Amino acid sequence: MSTRREFITLLGGAAAAWPREARAQQPAMPSIGYLYAGSSEPSASLVEAFRKGLGESGCFEGHNVAIEYRWGNNAPDRLPELAADLVRRRVAVIATPGSVDAALAAKTATTTIPIIFGTGIDVVQAGLVASLNRPGGNVTGVNYMQAEVAAKQLGLLHEFLPKATRFAVLVNPTNPHVTDPVIEDLKGAAAAIGGEIEVFAAATNSAIDAAFARIAQTRPDALLVSPGPLFGNRRVQLATLAARHAVPSMYYDRQFAEVGGLMSYGTSLMDQYRQTGIYTCRVLKGERPADLPVLRASKFELVINLTTAKALGLTIPPGMLAIADEVIE
Repeated sequence: MSTRREFITLLGGAAAAWPREARAQQPAMPSIGYLYAGSSEPSASLVEAFRKGLGESGCFEGHNVAIEYRWGNNAPDRLPELAADLVRRRVAVIATPGSVDAALAAKTATTTIPIIFGTGIDVVQAGLVASLNRPGGNVTGVNYMQAEVAAKQLGLLHEFLPKATRFAVLVNPTNPHVTDPVIEDLKGAAAAIGGEIEVFAAATNSAIDAAFARIAQTRPDALLVSPGPLFGNRRVQLATLAARHAVPSMYYDRQFAEVGGLMSYGTSLMDQYRQTGIYTCRVLKGERPADLPVLRASKFELVINLTTAKALGLTIPPGMLAIADEVIE
């Protein structure tokens, strides 16, 4: 009888152990490392767009994929360690939407883990890929060409304000991959219309306030804001300061116009983050970055905030109304 009880106990214990052993043999849920130069809360809508892209390709956070988020909080010098941490955790792919500094930090940290970037600069010149059609290596992504449309933005701002000749440009000096080509393009564009630019730098929230105080003193005809995570995170602050100091301003993304900025021209960041999510899932499912050409933006949108224009005492030229993709009232 004792032997029989021992046998039943042993059998029951083994049966209880089988599910645990089977679970242990199941492959772990793959992880995506999400590395962003800015901070989390102001980027919530963009993160959601990234998740939407993942879902469109069959990757769902918490179901068949995990996401390890790392935020630089607008401190570029933190990105290399954050990228190295993701490598140590053996994530399956690293996504760096919205930041060339994050993409470069990830590329420095690993030559084997796939990296999917989303950035607005010349990615070949920056050294992220060998070419657009044949990226090579472990890196590919989405190029939404923010730095390449600066001259077009100034042209549109001048069309809105035909008498404008003095343009202020707000840049983040810690983001030279974007800042340098933007300034170069704007110098040429301003000279072509007999104008000039003056550069104002801000790398922190408090520095943005200080820059606007200087801008208010110099009283330029208009302001252009250079692309970057810092300014994207502080879009409400920028739009509010521009309104307070009555400076007509051009921005690089529609989200600025939506919170009160005068006008924006560029690609849809929401769509570009979605595209980055799509590519990330495709690579997670086995496609090689080297075989995926860099996606380039093909659609640009002009958004004008009519309420802000009226508050500034400006009349939108009929020609601009005709070409605007959206007028916010």
